[in-house]
Amino acid sequence: MDQRIINLFDEYTHAPLTRKDFLDRLAKLAGGTALALAALAVLEPGYAQAATVSTSADDLVLEDVTWPSDGGPVKGYLARPKGNKKRGAVVVIHENRGLTPHIKDVTRRVAQAGYMALGVDALSPLGGTPADEDQGRTLIGQLDPAKNLNNYLAALAYLRARPESNGHTGCVGFCWGGGLSNQLAVHDPKLNAAVAYYGQQPRAEDVPQIKAALMLHYAGLDERIDAGIPAYEAALKANHTPYELFVYPNVNHAFNNDTSPARYNAEAAKLAWERTLKLFKDKLA
Repeated sequence: MDQRIINLFDEYTHAPLTRKDFLDRLAKLAGGTALALAALAVLEPGYAQAATVSTSADDLVLEDVTWPSDGGPVKGYLARPKGNKKRGAVVVIHENRGLTPHIKDVTRRVAQAGYMALGVDALSPLGGTPADEDQGRTLIGQLDPAKNLNNYLAALAYLRARPESNGHTGCVGFCWGGGLSNQLAVHDPKLNAAVAYYGQQPRAEDVPQIKAALMLHYAGLDERIDAGIPAYEAALKANHTPYELFVYPNVNHAFNNDTSPARYNAEAAKLAWERTLKLFKDKLA
């Protein structure tokens, strides 16, 4: 697909670009309305086709949970292996559309790898994640950043207090969630591991607060996010923060999202996931 179309979709996903303006510009780039709709079919998510771990998987316990936090209860989707073994716990942080079926699937993937995994619904204070992704994107912009961060810090505390927890915690976030993964590393000194997929970097002056081991995955074609890499890496090095940083060449932002065929890159996603699970094995066991 024309890279200009993918860049336009990225702008639509992350900027206040209306759907009408997006479709008008897409039609011009694609060469007509029919071709624009064909392009849209491979840009927008197809959740049912991409689910990799069944909601009826017989090796997992799945439940909807809530926990108290700043301003009221927060909802989440908890997945864990069956049995009484105490395990490391991982908060899974969604993209800027909410706790979608894709992120619930990622939560189940983490659980099948041997961890207690919690997909947090950041939109809980606003009624929860809507079925309409455009509405989800709008609602994300209405969240109070400080309260939202507190909700995720409370999620980590909730996991540590669960009887199935061994006390070790990590997080993994994607896009909007990747930025929040970095923020959890800054604000939770008990966090053992933080993985950020193409996430906004924290301020350099906040890096000394990070105690967790970091793993940072970036897409080589993601100029918007990659612009922040040099300052972040310089601060990590200056503060001797343990980190691994990977840039996957010739792939787009959201390369891990297998519900979006135009941007998904199977090879990069597989390698990044293997690296992520290795970090969790090293730090959360």
